[in-house]
Amino acid sequence: MKRTLVTLAVTLSVAAPALADQALAMSKNCMTCHGVDKKLVGPSFKDVAAKYAGQGGAADKLAAKIMKGGSGVWGPVPMPANTQVNEAEAKKLAAWILTVK
Repeated sequence: MKRTLVTLAVTLSVAAPALADQALAMSKNCMTCHGVDKKLVGPSFKDVAAKYAGQGGAADKLAAKIMKGGSGVWGPVPMPANTQVNEAEAKKLAAWILTVK
């Protein structure tokens, strides 16, 4: 029983931040254009994570793109600036996106 509780606690502590960050993505309307594992208007978060995997400064680069927008990296459709996302939220979203597998 004790082992089961420890396993459950570890699972919840690992899963909770990921779910919280996905909830942040949903609350900031990121999921309108991006799917976790499928392309919508923009690339999936899984594809973004794969593209930037192992790159130094990737989280900061993505956080800047989240706030300021961008174009040309994923095709002709530009990503608009997300003025409703502050710097701390953008960094949290970028860190989460880089963990999506």
